[in-house]
Amino acid sequence: MRKTIKGIAAPLPLANVDTDVIMPKRFLRTITREGLAAGTFADLRFYNDNSLRQDFVLNQEPWKAANILVVGDNFGCGSSREHAVWGLRQMGIEAIIGTSFAGIFFDNARKNGLALPIITSEKRDLLLKLSRNGKIFSVSVENKIVDIDGQEVHFMMDDATQTALLEGRDDTLDSLKKSEAIDAFENSMSLKEKVSVIK
Repeated sequence: MRKTIKGIAAPLPLANVDTDVIMPKRFLRTITREGLAAGTFADLRFYNDNSLRQDFVLNQEPWKAANILVVGDNFGCGSSREHAVWGLRQMGIEAIIGTSFAGIFFDNARKNGLALPIITSEKRDLLLKLSRNGKIFSVSVENKIVDIDGQEVHFMMDDATQTALLEGRDDTLDSLKKSEAIDAFENSMSLKEKVSVIK
């Protein structure tokens, strides 16, 4: 992942946007991660006849090209579907700035390189105002700062999440780094111990 994410930020001030809003269940039938961008925010982006809803911010200029969102409280609540994060990433979203995120969504975001800077409600309201003006945001994951035309807003991000984003790490890759130790442990087990683990 890049140390700095730069681009247009779109305002999405709705509170409690759940994963069913982010990725409606009808798009979960795929057996791969491919093609999920089309389902992201589908009920907000499209009418039933698949025509664009012009009142939705990501269908408007300049936010059609947004790669950063400024969101309302408790973003990503609801079910644990990782498809929501996959779809956001496929849509080109690299960072979502808000006051709070649901725990499972937060973990899924970290695993998939989606930065979630956390700020106070006062700072969020300021960023919403600036994003409505089509401003370019620069989000430094390394320094935990959002810069908008020289105006800096500091954000919170725990060290483990920051490191995972900067190094492009996830749980699977971390486990693979320890594969020799895992193999050695498995080889040291008796057949009886191995059978009990399988059970």
